[in-house]
Amino acid sequence: MMDLLLLLTSTLLSSYFHPGIVVDAQQPFTIKDIILSIEPSNDVSRDTNVTVRCKAIVSSSGKEVLSREYTIYKDSNEVYIKNSSTSEDILYQLPEARVSNTGKYKCKVNIEGKEKTSEPEKLTVTGLSKPVLHLNKGVVIEEDEVTARCMAPGETGSIFFYFYMDSKVIWESLGNSNQLDAKFHFSSIGVHKIHCTYTVIIMPDFFKSKESNTVTISVKELAITPVLEVFPQSKIYEGDHLNILCTIRNFLQSSESRPIKLFLSQGSQLLSSQNTTFNHSMVALAKNPGDFDCRLEIGRVVKVAKQAVAVTELFSAPTLTMSPAEVFQKEYMTLTCKSESYASERLNRAELTYTLEPPDSPLFPMKPGVFSGKALQYDFNYTCVAQAKGIMKHSETLTVQPKVSVSIPKISVDGKAVLGQPFKIRCQSDTGSLPINYTLLKDYSQLSTASVKLPTQQALFTVTINKPEEISKYMCEAKNNHKEAPLSKRLNATVIEPLRDLTLTVIPHIQEISEGDKLYLICGTKGTPPVTFKWYRVGNKLPLFTTTSDKNSSDYWVPKLSKEHSGTYYCEADNHANIVVSSEKVDIEVRLALWKKAVIGGVCLLVVSVLVVVCTLYFRSKRVRVVRAAVSVWSERPPDAANDEESSVMSSEPDVEYTEVVHPQPADAARVPLRKGTDTVYSELKNPPHEGFRRVC
Repeated sequence: MMDLLLLLTSTLLSSYFHPGIVVDAQQPFTIKDIILSIEPSNDVSRDTNVTVRCKAIVSSSGKEVLSREYTIYKDSNEVYIKNSSTSEDILYQLPEARVSNTGKYKCKVNIEGKEKTSEPEKLTVTGLSKPVLHLNKGVVIEEDEVTARCMAPGETGSIFFYFYMDSKVIWESLGNSNQLDAKFHFSSIGVHKIHCTYTVIIMPDFFKSKESNTVTISVKELAITPVLEVFPQSKIYEGDHLNILCTIRNFLQSSESRPIKLFLSQGSQLLSSQNTTFNHSMVALAKNPGDFDCRLEIGRVVKVAKQAVAVTELFSAPTLTMSPAEVFQKEYMTLTCKSESYASERLNRAELTYTLEPPDSPLFPMKPGVFSGKALQYDFNYTCVAQAKGIMKHSETLTVQPKVSVSIPKISVDGKAVLGQPFKIRCQSDTGSLPINYTLLKDYSQLSTASVKLPTQQALFTVTINKPEEISKYMCEAKNNHKEAPLSKRLNATVIEPLRDLTLTVIPHIQEISEGDKLYLICGTKGTPPVTFKWYRVGNKLPLFTTTSDKNSSDYWVPKLSKEHSGTYYCEADNHANIVVSSEKVDIEVRLALWKKAVIGGVCLLVVSVLVVVCTLYFRSKRVRVVRAAVSVWSERPPDAANDEESSVMSSEPDVEYTEVVHPQPADAARVPLRKGTDTVYSELKNPPHEGFRRVC
């Protein structure tokens, strides 16, 4: 252990006495930790000596101490930088710390390009010095300038100063140092107490000081004052001449060198301005405000003298009225101009004169204040002027808006007129002042009245007719004045008759429809065209055919029928009445074609013929067998006789049944016996030899 200490001491001494030794920059090292601490504490009071210590813990393979750079930060701002070739801690001194030193501190160490930063530490310094206030004057005349200085002894940083008079803030500003000078003008007369405070701003916090010492200041009134006098001082009438005197009192007593200015005003109107006393003359008018003021300005000092002057009206402002209250274009009207009151002690009514403006108006004076004439065809503004003793007064402007007489109304159907259904009739005039009253008439009998008061309104009447000719019985009249109301023409409109009696006609006749024929389904109805026809086949939801016709009938045809066209058919129709009517359903059966019937008949005849032939042959073959049996009985019959019998048999009709009687020619007829059997009966007949057979019916 002792050897190690001796070796370390020797190394440090060698580095100290041989500063020129260069440290091997390539030796491996690592910055293990950077520790920042605040001494004596993180929370200190004002005037405490504070030390910010930065310690770097570094591990390296060599014995030499690596050169390093220390940087101290306060709230992310660099406040101290130092390079060191030793491992000793770096100290940043804050002697007599102030509140402005409050903040977060951290340390960064850079060794050969490697950097490491400590954790931040917060330093809080409490306590501010008491501010000091100083005024350059203790007694002043109103609006004199006073300089006040507020000081924050020993404080640094961003400082905001506040000045108070009688506990109210009168000035505030940010100072460039730890003191601030402010200039004031006191207009309030009397004794006032002044003090100040300051605030040190350390974002985001701020610290406020205590109040400074209190300084008393006395403000005296400026003796100079304005004086306002109005003549005459007795009752004043319109037209009287006024003399207004604006002067300064105690002007000689003032030792002020400040500039002096006088202003005379009546209400918001400035009448005159002078540097000294002046007299203003004017005519009294009742319409103007009677409040006068004389204003004195000395530097920043302002003093005002006021006086209200009552002016009695010589005559009242005239009023302009129109008769009648409503007038139509080019109708006669009368405008009356009159002052309702006048000062009889000063004025005779006959002294009042009235004129109408503009001078080129179309109205003419009939007597004092009365004007008459025809109304124009457009709006016109009139003003009446009353005059007496040099006083002129205007009435309010009267705008005459001549009404327009209503024009002949037009009558029409709103939408469509359907027989038997309610529909609307519109009555409307192209021109006419509102309101307009429209009346619907039927054969000159009044039905109902509608009043149109707004441009967006319409006069609509609901009616129902049962015959088309009734539509022409309707008329309407319009009225907006006392005159006669113009009457419209009779209503001329198309009346839509709902469809009825819809029939479906089939061509050819139902009993004559065969394959290959053309089929016509004719749909006809009664009502107003255009008509939309639809043909349906029962079982199909969609129509087979749809068409719109300007006639009351239309057809649907199939060019070549087949058995597949058999079915039940009907049609529907509708027009603008929107009432759908349907025909009765018709069953159509498509029969075989004629040539197919002929072929089938021929085949049937052929089959029958074949059967007849077969039967004939069958029966003939049977007779041959019978004859041959007879020959065998009469074995001695000559051959010729046999042939005759066979030919006789062959000539017989095949479809006749009969009994055969055979008469052989024996050698001795007397000796031939008569035989009877169940199948054949033989009778003895005396016939010629050549008669072999006979039909026995």
